[in-house]
Amino acid sequence: MSEASWWRGAAIYQIYPRSFMDTDGDGVGDLPGIISKLDYVASLGVDAIWIAPFFRSPMTDFGYDIADPCDVDPLFGTLADFDTLLAKAHALGLKVMIDQVLSHTSNEHAWFKESRESRDNPKSDWYVWADAKDDGSAPNNWLSLFGGSAWQWEPRRGQYYLHNFLASQPDLNFHNPDVCAAVLANLRFWLDKGVDGFRLDSINFCFHDRALRDNPPKPKEKRVGRGFSPDNPYAFQYHHYNNTQPENLKFLGDLRALMDGYTDVAALGEISSEDSLATMAEYTRPGRLHMGYSFELLTDDFSATYIRDTVQALEAQMDQGWPCWAISNHDVERVITRWGRGHASTSLANLFTAVLCSLRGSVCIYQGEELGLTEVDVPYEALQDPYGIAFWPQFKGRDGCRTPMPWSDETSGGFSAGTPWLPVPQEHRELAVARQEHDPHSVLNGFRTFMHWRKAQPALCVGEISFIDMPEPVLAFTRRVAGETVLVIFNLGGAAVDVSLPALGALHALEGHGLLTGAVHGDGLRLPGYGAWFARVV
Repeated sequence: MSEASWWRGAAIYQIYPRSFMDTDGDGVGDLPGIISKLDYVASLGVDAIWIAPFFRSPMTDFGYDIADPCDVDPLFGTLADFDTLLAKAHALGLKVMIDQVLSHTSNEHAWFKESRESRDNPKSDWYVWADAKDDGSAPNNWLSLFGGSAWQWEPRRGQYYLHNFLASQPDLNFHNPDVCAAVLANLRFWLDKGVDGFRLDSINFCFHDRALRDNPPKPKEKRVGRGFSPDNPYAFQYHHYNNTQPENLKFLGDLRALMDGYTDVAALGEISSEDSLATMAEYTRPGRLHMGYSFELLTDDFSATYIRDTVQALEAQMDQGWPCWAISNHDVERVITRWGRGHASTSLANLFTAVLCSLRGSVCIYQGEELGLTEVDVPYEALQDPYGIAFWPQFKGRDGCRTPMPWSDETSGGFSAGTPWLPVPQEHRELAVARQEHDPHSVLNGFRTFMHWRKAQPALCVGEISFIDMPEPVLAFTRRVAGETVLVIFNLGGAAVDVSLPALGALHALEGHGLLTGAVHGDGLRLPGYGAWFARVV
């Protein structure tokens, strides 16, 4: 592991700026708010922060619809604020990654405003335009993730444009080399500022099938959701043609070549494809992305079998690349609700962190997970997410995981002097940072204990992984690096279990991780509910 590879095994703390800390009283978080809480973030024992979009935007998708990717939206502050944030983070030893949305822009972007005016202007081919069918209908059957056709009629050109997400997020035409060059120039702007890396949103959506072939239908029994629910019409198709095209590989090579001109930077790609694990392996081969992550652990299944099978499937394909795992983010139900199924507890919340951070790879940890925050049931009248509004009531959108961070038990959770953009519920105020800070048995301090302990365990940070078959609900594996082997055993159930220890050699229990742990009796281990056992193989 070279010194420059800070990202290998890194714990990356995701900040959703709208909901982190508000300093100007408008109810929306901002960059000065992040700056004011960086000491707190550094205290968690994480290595880096990833900041969700803060760029100039009309906010129809809360920043993922970017009108100017090289400027800060006034809602969040200024470029000078970002420079201050970057300097303070670096002074605290934190790397800074920022979101980049390459596949599409806002319809308020200057490029799109020019492109839509005519079929012969300099930007006319910068977006994906297509003629209507003879009957006036859309060019093909592609669907938007957010509901309905992925095509929107534009009367100025008399053509449809493609949008894989909201109609206000037109897709760029990456088959045009000028588009690729312009997108890379935007990345260079931030690299020159000194950012340490990018989290690349929907990176497999950059290219589309030139021939605009229809996606084939998917049988009902094969419809699964990864970032969308199985009853979303988007799940009714195989997405063979609207994303994950072979041309994307050359673009990833060009992106990597740009980044290789800078020291100590990394690209993390978000991937959601028909076979996300295979695409992760393909996209992280040498000369492409440094890391890839998928939605494969952002599911409802929290069985030892599912986690083992998912990680093993990736390991079998990813012989050269580096994974990044996440069990929560700003798009999915909070993990303590999704996996805890009503059994939220301090020991369970800390177990989730330990499981995630013991797998091979880097990890992304969403703000509030260190507090054990639950999913909020946001009433319809308070919803902000267009995705949730469109699919209500079967799917309530992403607002439930995006509510503001509770810093104190005040009415607004100490988040804002004004009215927060989403409600801060009482159950979150009871889990506020101020309440947990001085409680040695809190989720927060358990999180800190484990994260700082993990940093001193090279095998857990960068070692190879090998799974050991054990019956549910036990998840067991070894991590091995430079002649050091650590055995890891988790009880994912609430009841105590007896485990037969594998014949690996003498085992020396590792202490100091702060989790509920077990006791060895002969060749067996008694592990409490939601307990963990780490041992060095001697």
